Amino acid sequence: MNQQEKHQIEKQQKEPSFYRQFFTLYIALVLQNVVTLSVNLTDNVMLGAYSETSLAGVAAANQIQFVYQMLLAAFGEGMVILGSQYWGKQQTKPMKKIAAMMMQLGLAVMVVLFVLISLFPEQGIGLFTTDGPIIAEGAGYLRLIRFTYLFFAVTQLLLAVLRSMQIVKIALYLSAMTFFVNCGINYMLIFGRFGMPEMGTAGAAVGTLTARILETAVLIIYIAKTEKNLCLRVRDFFQFDRLLWKDYIKVTLPILVTNGLWGVNTALQTAILGHMTAAAIAANSAASNLFLLVKSTAVGAASAAGVMIGKAIGGGDMEQVKRYARRLQKLFLGIGICSGIALFFLRVPVLGLYDLRPETKAMANTFLMILSAVDVGMSYQMPTNTGIIRGGGDAMFVVKMDLISIWLIVLPLSFFMAFVVKASPAVVVWCLNADQFFKCVPAFLRCRSWKWIRKLTRE
Repeated sequence: MNQQEKHQIEKQQKEPSFYRQFFTLYIALVLQNVVTLSVNLTDNVMLGAYSETSLAGVAAANQIQFVYQMLLAAFGEGMVILGSQYWGKQQTKPMKKIAAMMMQLGLAVMVVLFVLISLFPEQGIGLFTTDGPIIAEGAGYLRLIRFTYLFFAVTQLLLAVLRSMQIVKIALYLSAMTFFVNCGINYMLIFGRFGMPEMGTAGAAVGTLTARILETAVLIIYIAKTEKNLCLRVRDFFQFDRLLWKDYIKVTLPILVTNGLWGVNTALQTAILGHMTAAAIAANSAASNLFLLVKSTAVGAASAAGVMIGKAIGGGDMEQVKRYARRLQKLFLGIGICSGIALFFLRVPVLGLYDLRPETKAMANTFLMILSAVDVGMSYQMPTNTGIIRGGGDAMFVVKMDLISIWLIVLPLSFFMAFVVKASPAVVVWCLNADQFFKCVPAFLRCRSWKWIRKLTRE
């Protein structure tokens, strides 16, 4: 045995095991997503019990929030991919600079969105439906929820910095706190309990705003008091480095395009269904929130994979990167099968919590049966593409695949089926999610080629 082989064996023995690394990150990230999305699910159930029109209005308004969330996630993922490679080399100064540029971009987007929503709330909701009462409810909700955009941006981007350092438990604790605060205030203000005024959708917005402010404050205190490795201070967020900016934009821009397309695609799904029938918005909201909850298993897997792949590449061990990629794909497939089965059986008890018209509830049930099958394909292709391939530096492959699948196939086919063929909403939902199946093949083939492994950090 030569010296290099001995060094390799010693290095592997010192590292935490693959499964311990993955599941430590995975479980915390999934629980964080589950708790976060449970807030939306609970909001939906409460609003569905209050008024189907309120539920539809808030569902339309939340599509704008979803696009915003996807843009912030892109800035954060750029930080995770690049930052985790520097973290693998124990270089913290570049991480501070990347964090600063990420925050500057996120806050710029926040300002633009805030101004647009302030000027055009009705027009924003009108993109998703032509129903007057739904537009009125959604616009009223937007006027209050816009004030959460600043706090949401700061929290999500700071959590991305911590995630690049493999610190994920705080995100779970914050999500749990937000869940209880938001649900408690919503219950009191939506229905007017315990002597509070009955505010309906406005009450839901107040609950979310209160929870977001508290969430941001607690996170900032946590970083200031406990995080000693990076030692982030307010002045650090005013830094700018031209070379690192080029690296960060090179990594982030393809992710931004991909997430932007994903966000717009999701918003267009609501718009297509909303222009078919008003009941479809409420049905899609009820179905999609449960789907997103179960989808957390795939989102958590993608995030965990991205951190592990990035750190392994930063450490310079390409054989380890390949070994990780093979194991991860097998895990993704198993996760998809389990989550698809879970979604199928959860649909009946969860829909039973909603106070919807029978035809709306039946439509939501059909949507969820379709999404149970969709979840299997999505749970393999999405973590493989965004966690392994994009996390390994080949973000352009994911961009090209999304451009072709979403804009050249899925959306044209869905528009055609909805407005030319006049197909049922269930058929349109199949069309809108068809890409989750045919993306699996190129993702599998790309992984086998190993062309996606790229070292991105500067020496």
